[in-house]
Amino acid sequence: MMIPLALGLAVGLILALTGAGGGILAVPLLVFGTHIGMAQAGPIGLLAVGMAACLGAILGLRAGVVRYRAAMLVAVTGMVCSPAGLWLARRVDNRWLSVLFAFTLLYVAFNTFGNARRKGPASPAPRPVPVCVRDAATGRFVWTRPCARALVLSGSVAGLLSGLLGVGGGFVMVPALQRYTDLAMQSAVATSLAVIALISAAGVVTSAASGGLAWGIALPFAAGALAGMLGGRSLSARLSGPHLQMAFAGVSALVAAGMIVKALQ
Repeated sequence: MMIPLALGLAVGLILALTGAGGGILAVPLLVFGTHIGMAQAGPIGLLAVGMAACLGAILGLRAGVVRYRAAMLVAVTGMVCSPAGLWLARRVDNRWLSVLFAFTLLYVAFNTFGNARRKGPASPAPRPVPVCVRDAATGRFVWTRPCARALVLSGSVAGLLSGLLGVGGGFVMVPALQRYTDLAMQSAVATSLAVIALISAAGVVTSAASGGLAWGIALPFAAGALAGMLGGRSLSARLSGPHLQMAFAGVSALVAAGMIVKALQ
């Protein structure tokens, strides 16, 4: 019980410092720390990701920056695809599932490192005209077929990866919302967190209903993650920044390399 609790505390602290995207380290930490398989670790990791995303989504709703209609469309699509990912995860060899997760983690690491390096006084490059634009008077999206298609596709990918790898899909949703919509970064992140919270909840419920959730590990891990998130919030304002993002990217790359080596042994 103490090992899952300690792992949960570490994940909660990472989540508080780096945002919901840091939850991608939950699964490899569970695999290395408790010696369970990827298919078992995925739903437990979703608990941590879902809790962090839920907290962020509630704060975003209070601030009025969550586009809840778009979030519901994407989340419903993701909920439909998440069980397919869970089904696939139980049928893929654990070694290849670990390798796939490691390459996903490497992608997140390089993307995070690149974003951290680009932060600075230089003016950002102009964005192309997105397919989802808001009405100037109401602030709501003007719904078109290309807009709906882009959001449904994004939700499908996020839901499938959520079930397959136990990740919330924030590394999919935030870039997708930036590419396909005219939302500001704050609104894109908050809307993404609402999507992640709903998809993660669906994945956890589906796994629990099928008997695939190890409660003896999941409960102390979830309690530790919640405590770590709450305790780490006071540090996040002082430690956040490009250097912290680079450090997260470095740790993620090392963990991914370790997963590949372990899988191929």
